[in-house]
Formats: sequence, structure tokens, C-alpha cells
Amino acid sequence: MWSGSRTHSNDRFRSIPLEQLLQHLPANLQYVCLQTDVRDPDKHTLQANPHIIDPGDERRDFSDTAAVAECMDVVISVDTSVAHLGGALGKATWVLLPSNADWRWLLDRRDSPWYSQAKLYRQDRIGDWKGVFAQLKLDLSRLSDSR
Repeated sequence: MWSGSRTHSNDRFRSIPLEQLLQHLPANLQYVCLQTDVRDPDKHTLQANPHIIDPGDERRDFSDTAAVAECMDVVISVDTSVAHLGGALGKATWVLLPSNADWRWLLDRRDSPWYSQAKLYRQDRIGDWKGVFAQLKLDLSRLSDSR
């Protein structure tokens, strides 16, 4: 999940264009789209990257999203309901947070007291995802190497 609801008050800080995110993901892994509302520019990026599995309209509700998430090694999401879903399911859930993250993620933590399997990736500065992307890529590479 690279973006949330456009009407969320912090959406401009928390959502990431898919094309920008993909530039920082290891190519040797399988990715699954959990987005339900894919923005127009991201639709083109999805179409140009057929290696990303997109269940699309096959997911009718949140329980379908939960079923897909259960099949994954790790759920990666910006601060959306899917981050909370992955955490509630007890899945390894990596949450990409802007520097002005929602209070529920607390401050100066890489973990969450609510979700034991959550790992938090925080921006150092507003709008600067470089450090988040670098750590995400490193951790995904380690995950891939451990298989």
C-alpha cells in the first residue's frame, strides 16, 4: 500500500507515487498490490510492471484483503488501514511513515506497542523518503537472502 485516501488530512505527506517507490525495491522479489483505489498515474505504472500481482476487483471487501495479506511474507504499507490490518493479523508489517506521522505510531520508535510484528520506517525530514527507501531495500534484500 503506497497511498491512502485522498481525503485524509495528512495524505499529501504519507502517500507515495508507485513509480517512486518501485525505483527502490529489489527486483528479485514478488510484489502484490493491496491498493483498492489506485490513482491514475499509478494505474499506468501498474500496467507497465506486470510482475506486480494486482488482485484488483477480485477483492470485494476487507476480509478479501486480509486473506491476500495472510499469504504474504511481509505487508508493506504507508499509514493506512492495511498497516493496521497486517498488524492485527500478526503478520510482519512494515509501515512507511512521514516525519509528521499520526500520534498512534508514537515518536522515536521503530516498533509498535500495539502490533508486535510491526516495524516502523520514519522519514527524517518532511517529504524526504530517501532514508526510508534505503532501509526498506536493505531489509527486503535481507529477507530475500534468508529464504
